[in-house]
Amino acid sequence: MTLTIRPPEAADKPDWDALYSGYAEFYGVEQTQEMRDRVWGWIIDPAHDVNCFVAEQNGALIGLTHFRPFSSPLSANVKGFLDDLFVDPQTRGTGAADALINAVSAHGRKNGWAVIRWITADNNYRARGVYDKLAQRTGWITYDIPL
Repeated sequence: MTLTIRPPEAADKPDWDALYSGYAEFYGVEQTQEMRDRVWGWIIDPAHDVNCFVAEQNGALIGLTHFRPFSSPLSANVKGFLDDLFVDPQTRGTGAADALINAVSAHGRKNGWAVIRWITADNNYRARGVYDKLAQRTGWITYDIPL
């Protein structure tokens, strides 16, 4: 089974949409088609800072990741933020998550980013098992102010 990590193409939208819908459902986030269409628009707009890689296996999309650069004033450099990572539950364990994260890391190295950062839910134990192999867990706590 060949696994390919690549940027999405226009023809990938229906499969990407299904995966991203599954991601939102996994986290219990109510998401509309309009919201997914907006994100897809960001992804295919080369001027927008949101990037995407998809994982393809045997001609089918099985995973996705969204990521973007962010400036870090304190360290005076640019870092990368991995916003979303999702692999179809039926294809987990194939190495797709590792490959997607490694592709984002390679993109970051190519673009001079200092680090790739992401957050996950505390109870996302399966994903954390993957993340613990690939990255260093930080001691930072995240806060949100709803606007």
